[in-house]
Amino acid sequence: MKMRKLAILFSAAALGAGMMAGCSGGQTDPTAAAETAAETEAAETKAAEAAADSAAGEEEVEEENYNTGDASLDDTRNGDGIGESELLVVSFGTSYNDNRRLTIGAIEAAMEKAFPDYSVRRGFTSQIIIDHVKDRDGVSIDNVTEALDRAADNGVKTLVIQPTHLMNGLEYTDLVNEAAEYSDAFEQVVIGEPLLTSDEDFQAVIQAITEDTAQYDDGETAICFMGHGTEAESNQVYGKMQEMLTAAGYENYFVGTVEAAPTLEDVLAAVEAGEYKKVVLQPLMVVAGDHANNDMAGDEEDSWKTTFEEAGYEVTCVVKGLGELEAIQQLFVQHAQAAVDSLAK
Repeated sequence: MKMRKLAILFSAAALGAGMMAGCSGGQTDPTAAAETAAETEAAETKAAEAAADSAAGEEEVEEENYNTGDASLDDTRNGDGIGESELLVVSFGTSYNDNRRLTIGAIEAAMEKAFPDYSVRRGFTSQIIIDHVKDRDGVSIDNVTEALDRAADNGVKTLVIQPTHLMNGLEYTDLVNEAAEYSDAFEQVVIGEPLLTSDEDFQAVIQAITEDTAQYDDGETAICFMGHGTEAESNQVYGKMQEMLTAAGYENYFVGTVEAAPTLEDVLAAVEAGEYKKVVLQPLMVVAGDHANNDMAGDEEDSWKTTFEEAGYEVTCVVKGLGELEAIQQLFVQHAQAAVDSLAK
């Protein structure tokens, strides 16, 4: 029987060495991958609870009857007839149909163009979102288990998994754990790195978001990006993003989170320390789902938009996920390429 292997690409954060050190790659066996992931997961118990609460809260809001677009325009990429090589793009997901197509769908399309020898398929980690889209729109999206089973049943030999996660946190840990359980189902499995892993990744994302918002950078406008946030150690990506933005001379840019630090209050205080008249709000998230539409741009009294308006600023909300930016799509392609290249080593 041919020896099977599981090749997992980890950043320094995934190995527990501290995220700010940059990235390191390599290969390990399923047992080692599972043990490493388990250690990270144990350190992120609070993040698990926060993620569950966040997901539940999102779908409670989305039960409202407002239009999120036509689900039929989105390609679920869950067909059979895969062939021997598959590139599985794993995302948390969103039930905002138009934005799902413009972000996750656009990333998947970029993968199809870059890797013509691979069949690109989709997997979501949020079962709540999967169920909501199924109940509301009659559209079926594979969860990760279903996607992996589909790959195994179709006789896939080489499986490349590329997450669209922002950071190396709980969701990535869960993905590593689940992939490890399928180490005997494929000849080769490799997992690419999340968006913000190395210093070069941060620099590329900074270039992408500042170029995209350059029209607002007029000296009297504070450009504020809202991330999700987590109680886990990986939350430090937001502080690092702020530090690197400031160091690069983007003094009118501010980064905060919904669930952790920097908080909305922290961002407001930083903006008030300047002499700004206007504020632009944009999500620092791959998709622009419930958090972007409600926590950021909503009319509720505790939203970012309302908070800044009550503080006297003219507010513009740009409800656009990072996944809509071609530069971000290509950064994910680069991570997938590094994963593919590791298979030949």
